[in-house]
Amino acid sequence: MPRRQWIHAWLLLLPAFVFLIAFTHYPAVQTLIDSFWSTPKGRRPAAFVGAGNYTRMMADPIFAKAMWNSAVYAALTIPTSIVLSLAMALFVQARFAGVALMRMAFFTPTVLPLIAVANIWLFFYAPGFGLIDQVRMFFGLGSANYVGQPATALYAVAAVTVWKEAGFFMIFYLAALQTIPLSLKEAAAIEGCSRLTFFRRVTLPLIMPTTLFVSVNATINAFRLVDHVFVMTRGGPDNASMLMLYYIFENGFRFWDTAYAAALTVVLVAILTLVGIGQFFAADRKVHYR
Repeated sequence: MPRRQWIHAWLLLLPAFVFLIAFTHYPAVQTLIDSFWSTPKGRRPAAFVGAGNYTRMMADPIFAKAMWNSAVYAALTIPTSIVLSLAMALFVQARFAGVALMRMAFFTPTVLPLIAVANIWLFFYAPGFGLIDQVRMFFGLGSANYVGQPATALYAVAAVTVWKEAGFFMIFYLAALQTIPLSLKEAAAIEGCSRLTFFRRVTLPLIMPTTLFVSVNATINAFRLVDHVFVMTRGGPDNASMLMLYYIFENGFRFWDTAYAAALTVVLVAILTLVGIGQFFAADRKVHYR
C-alpha cells in the first residue's frame, strides 16, 4: 500500500480510535488502578491499599446478596428472553393479515425509554388500582404488592426486562429465519418432514450463530441493568432486588466510595469476560457459519 493511502486510512480511523481510547480503554485501565487505592475525601488524598477493597468485598454481605440476585436475575431473563423472542419471530415470520402491525407491536417496547418502561410497569404493579390488581380482583383474588415484597421484587423487575428485550432480540431471529433457503423447506415437505422435525433438525442449527449473538447480548444486559431497579425498587426491599450494577452505582454516587465502586466494577467486568468467553467455547461446536 502506498504511503499516501496508508496515511489517509489512519486519518480516517483516527477519530474513532481517539474516542475508543478516551472513553473505553483509558477508563477501564484507570478503574483497575483506582481499585487498589482508597477514596480521596476532602483534603485527605487517596492512599494505596493494595487488595484492601477486594478483601472488604469478600466480607460484604450486600455484595454477596447482589451477586446472588444478579445470578438469579440472569438465569430468569436470559433463557426467557431468548425463547420468547424466537417464538415471536416464528409467529411473525408467517404471512397473514396484520403481520406488519404485529411486528410493530412486538418491537414497540424496545424503542421506549427505560425510565418510561419502569414507570409504566410501576402503574401495572401498583397495589389496589394497578392493572394487574384489577385483573386479580376481577377473578376474586386479593391485592398484591409485587415490588414491595422481598419474595417477588426481583421477579417483578425481571418480568419488565423480558418484556423490554424480547422484541429487540426478535428482530435478529426474524432476520436469521428469513435467510433459510426455501429449497430446504420444499425438500423437507416432499420428504414428509413435520414442522417440529424441520425446526429441530434444520432451523435451530442454522440460527445458532444468531442464538450465540443474542445470548451474549442478553448476558451483558442482565448484568448492566440499573434503570429499572433505580425507578422501581432502589434495590429493596431489604436488598431483595439489589443487583451488581446498582450496588456499584450506590457506592460510587450515593456513598461516594469511588474506590470500592471501582473494585466492584473490576469484578463485574471480569465475570462478564469469563461468561462471554465460556459462551463462545461452549457453543463453538454447535455454531456453524457455513
